[in-house]
Amino acid sequence: MTTDTSVASGRGAAPRPPRRPEGDDSVGLVDPTRRYRFSNLDAKFSPYLFVAPFFVLFTVVGLFPLLYTAYISLFDWEIGLDGEFVGLANYVELLGDPQFWNAMVNTFSIFLMSSVPQIIVAVLIAALLNTALRARTLWRMGVLLPYVASLVALTLIFGDLFGVQYGMINDWLEAVGLDRINWQAERWWSHVAIATMVDWRWTGYNALIVLAAMQAIPRDVYEAAVVDGAGTMRRFFSVTLPMLRPTIIFVVITSTIGGLQIFTEPLLFEPAGGNANGGASNQFQTVMLYMYQAGFGRYELGYASAVAWVLFVVIIAIAGINFMLTRRIASSGED
Repeated sequence: MTTDTSVASGRGAAPRPPRRPEGDDSVGLVDPTRRYRFSNLDAKFSPYLFVAPFFVLFTVVGLFPLLYTAYISLFDWEIGLDGEFVGLANYVELLGDPQFWNAMVNTFSIFLMSSVPQIIVAVLIAALLNTALRARTLWRMGVLLPYVASLVALTLIFGDLFGVQYGMINDWLEAVGLDRINWQAERWWSHVAIATMVDWRWTGYNALIVLAAMQAIPRDVYEAAVVDGAGTMRRFFSVTLPMLRPTIIFVVITSTIGGLQIFTEPLLFEPAGGNANGGASNQFQTVMLYMYQAGFGRYELGYASAVAWVLFVVIIAIAGINFMLTRRIASSGED
């Protein structure tokens, strides 16, 4: 007489695990605890394995040169000669060099003249591209063409546009009765010319970034604003711009980093053909040009490394200020 195992074991008893087939030790079930442990480890460490190649490459081609530059900046190091340890002498000499401070003023001047109009125009172009235009894809590709084109070719073209004797802009000024401007010789006009080149190349790129953020704004927010009676301008300033705040801050930070490292435009804008002087009286020499001149013109690698690290500290400081402003703006927006 057989007995029902479910009754014999009790109504609340746990079911027995299935038996392994007799005579076959290779067949079995995976331990659920072990499976959970492996899945947990996979969830924890797989993301780090996926991003590890980037950090390995960054360490090799980014972090090591950065640290090695800091090491060289402590030496009086020239090409072909053994470096002599001088400590912070390069930094002391640099901070007392009036040409360095002139280059720093030029860098900030060109940066402000280019970044402020660039971000404003990029937001306006993104707003236009976000409307119901015909052939929107063509227009969106068109604003990216200056970024795709060769930077050297663009700089040479703008160098001809801003030419003193045969420049098209000076011809227009003369046609309306204004005096010609010596764009290369006059300090602030040269900054305007270089800032125009920077804006021409980067405005469309930033406009596409802002456009992507605009398209991510939920449509129901605009519908609610329309129901409340908000017009087009009211929706732009009360809905679009506040929700674009993180993207605009990102564009500001990237523009700051790129603007403080400007190099190619002022180098090729120089009539002499790129000797890194930034004009006859260094009127548009940037910090990057000054570093290039010290390292590859005078072959003072230790001094040039000190210039690079001072610029790095300045960029980090401005990035920190942007971060604090970001947190303050974000907290005020939440309130």
